[in-house]
Amino acid sequence: MNPLHLSNQLCFPFYSISKEIIKRYRHILKPLNLTYPQYLVMLVLWEEDHVTLKSIGERLQLDSGTLTPVANKLIEAGYVKKTRNPEDERQLVIQLTERGHALQKEAEQIPVKVHDIYGLSEEEYVRYKTMLDDLSMKLGLTSNKEKC
Repeated sequence: MNPLHLSNQLCFPFYSISKEIIKRYRHILKPLNLTYPQYLVMLVLWEEDHVTLKSIGERLQLDSGTLTPVANKLIEAGYVKKTRNPEDERQLVIQLTERGHALQKEAEQIPVKVHDIYGLSEEEYVRYKTMLDDLSMKLGLTSNKEKC
């Protein structure tokens, strides 16, 4: 086995699959006027509204240089607003607008549509998700409490 052969790399299938999944999300998210990174931010806010930009970045593993333009596009779309934390003016707080809350109802079918994209049985989906969660924990990317 050649350790430098592309087919022997664990990283390349992850890279290829990630790109393909994001590409397939594009047409599902387009009617909602969301990009994939914007969708991830909205998922965080639908779980817990009124969150600091920093904590969203930590949750999504995005730096402020990447996250700020994403948040600004969501503000322009009218889905979120940002304010300063009255307890610490240095912190930006992101919260859903009425339109952002309403978008959650429209987005409820996204997981079903995405599940169809994967073409996996429920058992396969759970098996892959568990394996990826385990790998994510081994790499120190998530903790047990963040495991979906």
